[in-house]
Amino acid sequence: MRVKLFYIFIFICGSFSALGQNVTSEFTYNEFLGYVKKFHPLVKQADLKLNEAQANLLQARGAFDPKIEVDFSEKQFKNSQYYSILNSSFKIPTWYGIELKAGFDNAEGIYLNPENTLPNTGLTSFGISVPIGQGLFINQRMADIRKAKIARNLNLAERNLQAVEVLYEASVSYLNWKRSFDEVQLYETYLKNALIRYDGVSKLIAEGDKPAIDSVEAGITVKTRRLNLEAAKLKLTKAKLDLSNYLWLEDNIPLELNDNLKPEDLLSKSIKETLQINELGTINIENHPKILALDAKINMLKVDRKLKANALLPKLDLSYNYLSEPSYIDNYRFEDYKVGVNFSFPLFLRKERGSLKLTDLKIQDSEFGLQFERKNLENKIKAQQQEISSLQIQKEYNTNLVKDFTALLNAEDRLFEMGESSLFVINSRENALVSSQINNIALENQYLNAIISLFKTLANPN
Repeated sequence: MRVKLFYIFIFICGSFSALGQNVTSEFTYNEFLGYVKKFHPLVKQADLKLNEAQANLLQARGAFDPKIEVDFSEKQFKNSQYYSILNSSFKIPTWYGIELKAGFDNAEGIYLNPENTLPNTGLTSFGISVPIGQGLFINQRMADIRKAKIARNLNLAERNLQAVEVLYEASVSYLNWKRSFDEVQLYETYLKNALIRYDGVSKLIAEGDKPAIDSVEAGITVKTRRLNLEAAKLKLTKAKLDLSNYLWLEDNIPLELNDNLKPEDLLSKSIKETLQINELGTINIENHPKILALDAKINMLKVDRKLKANALLPKLDLSYNYLSEPSYIDNYRFEDYKVGVNFSFPLFLRKERGSLKLTDLKIQDSEFGLQFERKNLENKIKAQQQEISSLQIQKEYNTNLVKDFTALLNAEDRLFEMGESSLFVINSRENALVSSQINNIALENQYLNAIISLFKTLANPN
């Protein structure tokens, strides 16, 4: 409860102190991902897959639970007991299809079926049932257990893929927020410059040093900057609302992004470390969740294949039950017993052979898909690495352009102060500088998006 109040204080109550002191706090990308990983409902939903796998395994193991069975029936009619029959048993299934059984039967009545006639004290039995053909080395219970164990790896891989998808979408929202925030900051700066220039030109016009038309030129720039700023503020508002979709507290309490929070300034330097993708040369495709999920599905199909191949064997079940009256349980009479043989075998096995063939085709299809996915991931990762390298070079080129345009604008300002330049030329220089800086923000956004796209491809949410 104290932790919850602390977070609420930071995100909600903290805004009042920040407004009073005009302070803007940096909300880092690492902190943002921490909130998403810990509190976002879709990440919690992905974690449910792990619990689902454990529940499926528990359910499969239930097929090996010992079982007590009691069957009792009695008939009374016109003060006569027609019959009273009790059949009870305790069964213990084992791994290799062998079943152990202990039972007690009792029957009495004047109209009792001779087949059900038993000693007055009842009859106990201890026996074993063994499948000789089908079901000895693999059966449905064994297959369910094996598939449930494999499904844990499958669910873990699917959980990682789902969590990565949420983290990727959240990261895209954060980067959009950062881009919009940087654009607003840029337009605010140049609006201030335009207002200062407008005031200066107005004074020079009043003093007769500049023609009146220059005020129109300066006023157009101010209006243009205000228009750009208003459009950027709208984008920022939408980006903040979109980012708020990923801010939650425990107990599924949603948060709204505070106006006095700003994105991380040096995100391009820390994002690789945050996402743990610095060692790009040591990527192991075999540990990728998609590969692990496909491997798990193939292994589950192979278990099905073993079960269907086992169905080609004849069904032959042998059972032996030692019989004894309760009063004579210490006197072993092995000549008292009940045995059973259950045999069946389809002559053409068309159903069984067809089912096995379909399973073989499914395995082959999945293996083709696995081979394609391996190559696809390798090429996709290489392409994204090349994209990151190229965007890094483009950023450097554009940064140099910004420096050059800044130098040109500064030089033109000095010429304007000496009366050797015009407001039109200064505005042209400034527009070129603004365009290059907007392009710089866009390139940084592309660069950061390329990194989080690589993170999504690598699919390592931890």
